[in-house]
Amino acid sequence: MGMEIERKFLLAEDPQALIDAEELTVQSEQRIEQTYLAMDDNEELRVRRIADLATGEISYTHTFKRGNGLVREEVEHAISESIYQQIMAAFGFTPLTKNRITADWNGRIVEIDIYDQIKLSVLEVEFASIEEANSFQAPDWFGEDISSQKQYSNKTVWKQLQGEKWQQKQDAINGPDKSAAKV
Repeated sequence: MGMEIERKFLLAEDPQALIDAEELTVQSEQRIEQTYLAMDDNEELRVRRIADLATGEISYTHTFKRGNGLVREEVEHAISESIYQQIMAAFGFTPLTKNRITADWNGRIVEIDIYDQIKLSVLEVEFASIEEANSFQAPDWFGEDISSQKQYSNKTVWKQLQGEKWQQKQDAINGPDKSAAKV
């Protein structure tokens, strides 16, 4: 399993203003639709449809993650469009949608996720080690460090987007008493 070491920030600045001010140099922009298939407090399975906005190329992934906060295990595999469509049809959930800007900031790659269904922009920075992540000094414009705040995690935002549909699926699988304690 690969390790993902990242810090996340609640970006208060307008990403386009940062690009115009040459704080950021855009490397790519993607349109991402993601849906969770299963999750608990420590693990998650998701699928994504990723469209490169410059080339129009579309890819699909299936990802398993374990852990919360700064360090998480991650395994990601490419899947076909057919498998993605079958999964989406079988589960029937609403995907979380966002645009992702990958940009260079002072020689470091950052990713900015701009969500559609909620007013939220999150800046992510990945690191090679925990020590590097902990010693990183973010500029003020990155905003509040939300790396360990679960209310900003993609899976939490996605669950809120589903409304009662997620809870009804959990009740069908686990029974109403068990699923309420787990979710």
